[in-house]
Amino acid sequence: MKNIVIFGAPGSGKGTQSQLLVEKYGLRHISTGDVLRAEIKNGTELGQTAKAYIDKGQLIPDSLMIEILATTYDALCPCSGVIFDGFPRTIPQAEALKQMLAERGTRVSAMLELQVPDEMLLERLLNRGKTSGRADDNEETIRARLDVYHAQTQPLAEWYEREGKRNTVRGYGEIEEINRALCTIIDSIPENA
Repeated sequence: MKNIVIFGAPGSGKGTQSQLLVEKYGLRHISTGDVLRAEIKNGTELGQTAKAYIDKGQLIPDSLMIEILATTYDALCPCSGVIFDGFPRTIPQAEALKQMLAERGTRVSAMLELQVPDEMLLERLLNRGKTSGRADDNEETIRARLDVYHAQTQPLAEWYEREGKRNTVRGYGEIEEINRALCTIIDSIPENA
């Protein structure tokens, strides 16, 4: 079983690359953003709580995210592996994910980090906002999200480095080229990793 954390700033291409990897490897995909948007759309209590944080460009509290993640993971498995997209975002979340997977007899096989300069991210997200209608894709909120990412999420890259799981890929250029680089890393992961 290969459990992969796809990592990068908002707009780095995590969702696009996750879908390509799901198609190639038959992995399951947990996008915390998609899960949260569905909760918001359905008007659930969880969705309303999450929306208040998202609208301010803030991260969802760890306890809320871990509860969602464990429930979603259990519904998808058994399977050949899972791509975690948008989670973990903090070191406590990474530690909770490690514990949750250990309780299920598995672990994170690799963290794949998509590196993209901030100005390119801003441009991508503004363009996405024009086509998707997402209220959080405006310049003020995007800049707030990038600030939160650098302050709270970026330190997680070093945590995965210490765990021996971090792999970095340039997250801009041709989508196929980025995907080939990610596949090379996944193909090199031993089956029992």
